[in-house]
Amino acid sequence: MKKLLNLMYASFVLIALTFTSCQEEFEEVAGGNENETIQADSSTSLLIQKTSSNDGSYDNIVDGASCIALKFPYVVEVNGISVTIDSREDLHTIEDIFDEVDIDEDILEIIFPITITLADYTEIIIENVEQLREWADACTEGGDDDDIECIDFVYPITLFTFDVNEQQTGEVQVENDEELSRFFDGLDGSDLVSIQFPITLKKYDGTEVVVDSNAELARALELAEDECDEDDDDDFNDDDFDEERFDFCLTQCPWKVMEVVRDEVNQTDQYYARIMNFYEDGSVTVSDGSGNLIEGTWSSRFTDNGPLLTLDFDNLVDFNLEWLVYEIGDHTIKLYNANGNKIILKQLCEDDETDPDTLREILKECEWIIKKVVNQGEEINRLLGYKFKFLPDGVLHLTNGDTTSEGTWEIGLNNDEIPSVLISIGEENSINFEWPLRDLTNDRLKFGIEDIGYRLVLQRTCDDDANDGDVAEIRNIMQGGTWNVALYDNEGMNTTVNYAGKDFAFSMPNLVEVSENNDPLLNGLWRIARSEDSGLLFFLNFGEDDMDFAELNEPWYIVEVDANRIELVYEDEDVNYKTLVFEKQ
Repeated sequence: MKKLLNLMYASFVLIALTFTSCQEEFEEVAGGNENETIQADSSTSLLIQKTSSNDGSYDNIVDGASCIALKFPYVVEVNGISVTIDSREDLHTIEDIFDEVDIDEDILEIIFPITITLADYTEIIIENVEQLREWADACTEGGDDDDIECIDFVYPITLFTFDVNEQQTGEVQVENDEELSRFFDGLDGSDLVSIQFPITLKKYDGTEVVVDSNAELARALELAEDECDEDDDDDFNDDDFDEERFDFCLTQCPWKVMEVVRDEVNQTDQYYARIMNFYEDGSVTVSDGSGNLIEGTWSSRFTDNGPLLTLDFDNLVDFNLEWLVYEIGDHTIKLYNANGNKIILKQLCEDDETDPDTLREILKECEWIIKKVVNQGEEINRLLGYKFKFLPDGVLHLTNGDTTSEGTWEIGLNNDEIPSVLISIGEENSINFEWPLRDLTNDRLKFGIEDIGYRLVLQRTCDDDANDGDVAEIRNIMQGGTWNVALYDNEGMNTTVNYAGKDFAFSMPNLVEVSENNDPLLNGLWRIARSEDSGLLFFLNFGEDDMDFAELNEPWYIVEVDANRIELVYEDEDVNYKTLVFEKQ
């Protein structure tokens, strides 16, 4: 039976949407779609007002209410400290004061009078805490309120008004949500409005959507209503993760240990800057500071008090507890357990600041497969699939599984204060370079300087993925006989005939032999590894001497495999699409 493996490369599907069921509420006037009108009391008008309404959830740390917002400036006392709030950024000061002592009783007092802004931008003066509580109690929390926060209008937007005879009566350009909301609020129910299309919408994840008609606009707003967590809870700091988001947050990137307290004893010194990696299969690793990994397991469950994270290690007892996740924010997770136990972890992702010591620990944890090398804009395929081993005392090994070269490595900051690894290894001039770190995820490192065409991508592998059942199974299948190329398609050009009669024999360690009529032709490297996106990679490297076989030098994604066939694909920013299929003789 064929086994379909998890393929995690990007593909794009264009979906054409039609909205015939919505057409009754639109009245088309002369000029086509750009002059379609909507009635002021229509459902589309209501969607526009929901999207442009004032969101008051950003200051819940102060007022505990998502449908109102306090107007700047105002003054609060936080644990006895007077703080003037002039902007959203100042709200972080409140949180910082709360966080100075964890799991204490935080006290915040508002200095009255204040002005609150309602969802329709009406402003009301509040004289005391009792009046504020009355307004707060009227809010609908938990994401069930009317406003749409997962998508925003991109301004300016031009609007037209029409009379009942479809004659234009006015034109206005709105620059922000408040102006748009007040414009619709000032209309009578039978008034007609037209929007000058196209307009742009920006979704919660930063992606933009361009719409060209009222129907497309209505559909985009409807789809966005429940597309994200609006954080409309009587809390702050985005602590309301659901279980799926929490697990994704844990496994997305490595974590740096910032603080450890066990049984009221501060153990930070022995664990600081250790790197933790959480994996989707429930395993977790922690570096021991010497390039070795301590393995354990993790699991999570949710209660009324929030997520609970259980850690279990054989040789790391200070971490072995069920921890309450009492804060998630700013790429930081704080774990708490009664009787004076605390762990603080900082997430290391793209655009985060990674210090040289952290990079050094990450490199020493495991071996690293070369996934891509670009030197002055030229791709160096002869090193694909080779592995780096970053050893203590600056010793570096580079191996293809058969031969090993030795060199040196060093970590520091380059002239731009970016953590970099300086590699020097024999005559390998294509990689002898000071490589600045550009991107870091759980299982992948990117280095380079794009402006001058230098790039190095490394794929993490621990114990040669020996504990990965899929990797072991496919290795066994590939070593179970002789294989032929059944298909090679290079961006639409089928050159399978170039490999007719060529026999491929895959053996360990990492050796692939090509022969024709039992006469040896050439040897190459092959390797299977789990990728950073949970897919499976099949590395092939036949050097650069034979042009035909050099075409096969890629980190291929495995699409499908069974006992007699394996299908591989490759696609990146430089190559549209390549397909390679092996079939067993």
